[in-house]
Amino acid sequence: MHDYTARPLSRRGFISLSVSASLFAAGCTTTSGSDTPKTPRPVAPRKPVGLAPESELEARYAALQDGGHLIPAVPFRQMNSKFYRQRVIDPTGEKPGTVVVDTVGRFLYLTEPGGTAMRYGVGIGRDGFAWQGQGIIHWRQAWPRWKPPAEMIARQPELAKYSVENGGMEPGIRNPLGARALYIFQNGQDTLYRLHGTPEWQSIGKAVSSGCVRLVNQDVIDLYRRVPYHAPIVVHQKSLGLSTTV
Repeated sequence: MHDYTARPLSRRGFISLSVSASLFAAGCTTTSGSDTPKTPRPVAPRKPVGLAPESELEARYAALQDGGHLIPAVPFRQMNSKFYRQRVIDPTGEKPGTVVVDTVGRFLYLTEPGGTAMRYGVGIGRDGFAWQGQGIIHWRQAWPRWKPPAEMIARQPELAKYSVENGGMEPGIRNPLGARALYIFQNGQDTLYRLHGTPEWQSIGKAVSSGCVRLVNQDVIDLYRRVPYHAPIVVHQKSLGLSTTV
């Protein structure tokens, strides 16, 4: 059994290192198995700290060894600080335990009791691949396989080697779904819409992926730990505004 607990990797140990009609063209589709826990995963007590100090950000975005894979550190100083993971005053109005995606603001919120939310910076789908609506996070997977849909393979034939028939792309740092994937269902059916990790930290805050919401791997691991079982998800195409840190 793999150990999927993320562990900080020391610098010495680390050597180099997104429902519209167009939804079904989403490039982050996968049909791999799932990790579906019966109960919410335990999390540390909430601590409303807002933007963390430099030393905590260093640890938060440090290189990780997770499930047998080496996740490179995120050069967070090169990112806009508003996209750092942080606890904020909840701007969504949703009940605690709801995942809310603000595609315009490029934020994902996980609402909490007491009027706060964990906020993550995200990259979203390009125009024409955007999705909105309500659903349920029905499945989740650590280190998933990526299996592009037939529509994507038709546009990019070189991806045929990663098709469902061929078993998809092996899990790993170069896999487009990253370290974790959360699978969105609506009315009991897979929407082909995912929340997933990415090593491409430069894409956070931008509209670059083919339909799904991407977070840096360190943040998607944190979200994966916190999100309740069968959590509701709401995706907005109208900005919720810039929420206030606590």
